[in-house]
Amino acid sequence: MIHITDSAAKHLRELATEKGSPGLRLAVEKGGCAGLQYAMSLGGPLPGDEVTEHDGAVVAIDPESSSHLDGCTVDYVDELTGAGFRVINPHASRSCGCGTSFEPAHEENQA
Repeated sequence: MIHITDSAAKHLRELATEKGSPGLRLAVEKGGCAGLQYAMSLGGPLPGDEVTEHDGAVVAIDPESSSHLDGCTVDYVDELTGAGFRVINPHASRSCGCGTSFEPAHEENQA
């Protein structure tokens, strides 16, 4: 399960109203400068998606991405370097400078 901050929920609701979309779809794909990258698009949940709702904002995660995103936080930031949705991922061992790609942490004591 993921967490949606109040700031992200506010901006998701505004975006959904403006674009006529039911929510945000979030996935993880191969690519980016750190190995895996976040993919975000507007749209509703598909069968099998994990759906999280906070204060009227909906985020859907495809089943293949859920293990990489479990425990993550979706936030909305408006900083000098840009504004947008950002994923705070406790499973990332490192992230690229732009924050759109990450390298997953590996379990050290796997049997």
